[in-house]
Amino acid sequence: MPIPTVPLDLLLLPTWLVPVEPAGVVLKDHGVGIRDGRIVFIGSRQQALKLAASETRELPDMLLSPGLINAHGHAAMTLFRGMADDLPLMTWLEQHIWPAEAKWVDEDFVRDGTNLAIAEQLKGGITCFSDMYFFPKVASECVHNSGIRAQIAIPVLDFPIPGASSADESLRQAIELFADLKYHPRIKIAFGPHAPYTVGDDNLEKIRVIADELDAAIHMHVHETAFEVHQAVEQHGERPVARLARLGLLGPRFQAVHMTQISDDDLTMLVESNSSVIHCPESNLKLASGFCPVERLWQAGVNVAVGTDGAASNNDLDLLGETRTAALLAKAVAGSATALDAHRALRMATLNGARALGIESDTGSIEIGKAADMVAFDLSGLAQQPVYDPVSQLIYATGRDCVKHLWVAGKQLLDDRCLTRMDEQQLSATAKAWGERISGHTH
Repeated sequence: MPIPTVPLDLLLLPTWLVPVEPAGVVLKDHGVGIRDGRIVFIGSRQQALKLAASETRELPDMLLSPGLINAHGHAAMTLFRGMADDLPLMTWLEQHIWPAEAKWVDEDFVRDGTNLAIAEQLKGGITCFSDMYFFPKVASECVHNSGIRAQIAIPVLDFPIPGASSADESLRQAIELFADLKYHPRIKIAFGPHAPYTVGDDNLEKIRVIADELDAAIHMHVHETAFEVHQAVEQHGERPVARLARLGLLGPRFQAVHMTQISDDDLTMLVESNSSVIHCPESNLKLASGFCPVERLWQAGVNVAVGTDGAASNNDLDLLGETRTAALLAKAVAGSATALDAHRALRMATLNGARALGIESDTGSIEIGKAADMVAFDLSGLAQQPVYDPVSQLIYATGRDCVKHLWVAGKQLLDDRCLTRMDEQQLSATAKAWGERISGHTH
């Protein structure tokens, strides 16, 4: 390829480069050149060293991959981490989470909880996350200030929620925030109807009309449990996915979160509409919600991404760990050891996430012209030796403690495991203070 003449801002020289696109490729002793936050050069180390660069970083024994994309979560719920564990979904929601939210959630809670979540995610190799929580304007301010990338899905329910007294008010806020952030380089606004059982047809139709007009995504919990599907069939005579298809919500901008229950008809509708599925294996395991048939979806051609869900039901925002769980679980569910191999698992946590969020032209793989959203994993540790296939090692033998450096749009937000823009001690102290307040009132 032609050698860039203007000096690079940054040249990275990892031992292994895993671009994710093309699929299954590992490049040894290659360099990546970055200018103005974009990738402008990928080539051999020899070629790379001929380039002028303001900064050159040697990354020995490190695997450089696209930043991980956490395609579903509720960031501020980090402040409820571990508060109501080992309970079934509806008990957990109705008797613990919803009352706690009604009591505690305000702008300060969302600001502090979201900042804690962003810091945890950056330290875990996540460069982009999807958030669906109250006071979305506050969350978007946290994203803006931190330098991370995000999709903010504005929650819409048929009843009042913290920060919005009605579904119409939520929609007004969404339209306003969409207009404000339309040209933001790192934030996308989406609509977040909570679930089929909390949003009626009228509001779903309104969302569909507005989302179509704005070309915005729709992010929704769907078929999370067998109970949800069973109840829908009993009450309305149709499965939630069929209802969403009838209302015109499914499509390339639709993000179906969980999908643990999938019939042949459901699968056909997902495939024909080109909807994405976001798989949250650990939350589903912990709440005993069921198993998303990832391999079946993948083989049918459905785009499957991965998410952690909120820290109140996971309980960590560890997407690398989540991806490992997803890869192992996919094999057990499919009854096949070849299901969701390591390379496809990494793709699910990167490029598939970008596709689900509609930002694949900008991020999700290391390609010329894309934003420099990258993470360097240190594979020099005892537990990673010997390295036959670095991607296998990453997925099956590496934890998020191996995340060493991270860049979003070419800006380094994690340097040698330390956050460059956020104060870890302060975040920790703030979270502890919230824990004391909440537990003081709940016991």
